[in-house]
Amino acid sequence: MLCGTLLALGTWQVHRRTWKLDLIARVEANAHGAPVAAPGPAAWPALTERDAYRRVRLDGTWLDTPDTLVRAVTDLGGGSWVLTPLRTDAGFTVLVNRGFVPGDRRAPVARAGGARAAVAGLLRLDEPGGAFLRANDPGADTWYSRDVAAIARARGLPEPVAPYFVDAERRPGSDPDRDLGAGLPVGGLTVIRFHNNHLIYAITWYALAMMVAGGALYLDRDAWRRGRAA
Repeated sequence: MLCGTLLALGTWQVHRRTWKLDLIARVEANAHGAPVAAPGPAAWPALTERDAYRRVRLDGTWLDTPDTLVRAVTDLGGGSWVLTPLRTDAGFTVLVNRGFVPGDRRAPVARAGGARAAVAGLLRLDEPGGAFLRANDPGADTWYSRDVAAIARARGLPEPVAPYFVDAERRPGSDPDRDLGAGLPVGGLTVIRFHNNHLIYAITWYALAMMVAGGALYLDRDAWRRGRAA
């Protein structure tokens, strides 16, 4: 019974490894491919995880709506993501994560409402609800996740609003450490690294199964020998 359970756990980790390798390959292909037009309303019902991290481009106008600051921890420390609504030339609204600002720079980041913008970045799926043990509080304008639907309602964004957001790429020639002093927000900080320890876990479970099987065989042989001796 125990040996079978351990073998099942090892096999599950093998399947998880296959899934993780597929995920890594897909994300790498999406994130480093040529940018495509951001999907419009007709394509929204068919969006899945396979579309996450795809490079997209947007052309439109920044809306004259307050930025939404979402708590974040990055390689540059703690602070916030700056989400700004863009009304695309195609007639729908997209929340654009323009980048990161440190915790001591939470004042509204300068940008011109009504200004034209061309944005390239990674398509990210909605993050409803909040973070672990921390729920978004729209009434207090406190956000722990990039909850597109809730932010759109809180800000009264014009419909239709895309069910995804876009992480803007880093500006050409910019440097994150230098930009913390002047060029805020800092874009291009999307993390696309995925831990893949499933092979180690699988080997561990299979090794434990072999040890259990070996121990059971030893006990059975010992009992058989005692029986013969008796």
